[in-house]
Amino acid sequence: MSVGEGTGVDFSTMRGRDYPTIRQFTVFLENRVGQLLEVVRRFEGSRVRIVALSIVDSAECSFVRFLLSHPEQGREILERAGLAMIETDLVAVELPNEPQPLLRICTALLQAEVNIIQSYPLFVRPRENPAVALMVDNTDIALDTLASRGFTMLSESDLSTDDAA
Repeated sequence: MSVGEGTGVDFSTMRGRDYPTIRQFTVFLENRVGQLLEVVRRFEGSRVRIVALSIVDSAECSFVRFLLSHPEQGREILERAGLAMIETDLVAVELPNEPQPLLRICTALLQAEVNIIQSYPLFVRPRENPAVALMVDNTDIALDTLASRGFTMLSESDLSTDDAA
């Protein structure tokens, strides 16, 4: 019996559906001049755009975290380059136009006992609202909590544009 057979669960739709998370790609690079440029250039000529970026470095290596407009194609590009990477789901949430939206987000997640591990802003603003990407220790609870408090979650389809060539 194969995984999912007879259970009524269609595992093949995991990435094909409009799941309200976005994928982060963490790439491990040697910490030397030009390494980031080499990776960024790999997206040149493709429809993949970097929609968020975070860099953490040490003396020996750097961890570059990307959110990409077309994650499937982006993953293929990174894999073809032979780069060591990790793929992780993040929660992306729009910041409402009100005083202290981050305070509301942090308070809601604290009350749900969800820890924020990483956070960084998105370069794109799908509905002209600022947004942040959050790595949390429990994605499902974070999504449920923030949605129940009226926050708008972003999915991968919100990060891509059809006119990017």
